[in-house]
Amino acid sequence: MTTVQLEYIVAVDTYRSFVVAAEKCFVTQPTLSMQIQKLEDELGIKIFDRSKLPVVPTEIGISVIAQSRVILKESSRIREIIAGHKKEIQGSLKVGIIPTLAPYLLPRILTGFMKKYPKVKLEIWEYPTEQIVQQLKQELLDCGLLATPLHNASLEEHPLFYESFVVYTAKSNELFAKKFIRPEDLDVREVWLLNEGHCMRNQVLNICKDKFTMGEYKNLEYNTGSVETLKRMVDLNDGYTILPELSLQDLSTRQMNMVRYFKTPEPVREISLVTHRFFIKQALIGAFKKEILAHVPEKMKVQKQKRVVDIVPETK
Repeated sequence: MTTVQLEYIVAVDTYRSFVVAAEKCFVTQPTLSMQIQKLEDELGIKIFDRSKLPVVPTEIGISVIAQSRVILKESSRIREIIAGHKKEIQGSLKVGIIPTLAPYLLPRILTGFMKKYPKVKLEIWEYPTEQIVQQLKQELLDCGLLATPLHNASLEEHPLFYESFVVYTAKSNELFAKKFIRPEDLDVREVWLLNEGHCMRNQVLNICKDKFTMGEYKNLEYNTGSVETLKRMVDLNDGYTILPELSLQDLSTRQMNMVRYFKTPEPVREISLVTHRFFIKQALIGAFKKEILAHVPEKMKVQKQKRVVDIVPETK
């Protein structure tokens, strides 16, 4: 039994395909299949049911694969120990980040992080929350930058900061005349929303929940995954949208005049660095976390007098 064989069965379990697993492990499919067959012969069991597509593990295979994941994680910690002894931050870090955060946070931190840690290969993907959670569970990502709480026992959440929500309103909307906004001032029929699948959509509807009735939308429903498009729709049309505060950094003076803040306690989204419960690369993830916090305004690091908006849709 070798760690390479364990890596191969974990890959097949992750991708449910011998062909894809071989591609991800950078070996030929016959080589991968032969090594898994040798492991099965040594153990005297069948780890995978090859008669089904996609391929699935057998009952005993599920237990063997679970233990293999533990062994591979523990063996990886040896490299962590060596790197810590040498006081080096190196290796690859695979990060998932939600699209409503990426364009406003990453430009602040990437250049500085890569200059400080030239031996680190940073790989970043923008995905919706559900996809990041799934890839963290499958260990395809090392960490994620997400709105929390996720209410998921298999993941570990490390809160970083609390980003305020603000109202961005057209001058023709009655909200423009208000100095501060209360949730009860919001009319869901006038709000421009992200499309379904974005956690921020749920948070906006949770803020508006007192005035929300299913079906009470404007006669135009525009589906977008872009915060920038929401701003543009308000600029050129009527209504309002709700934005995360970091997205205000590039607004013009005219556009900032269209921003209204909420009364205390202001609604915020909790942004966390999320990992698998048994994550590795602790030193590398710790360095990434430190770099993020160095570029976040101090006021966002405090939860006092703020109300964290849940990402789970609320029902009446």
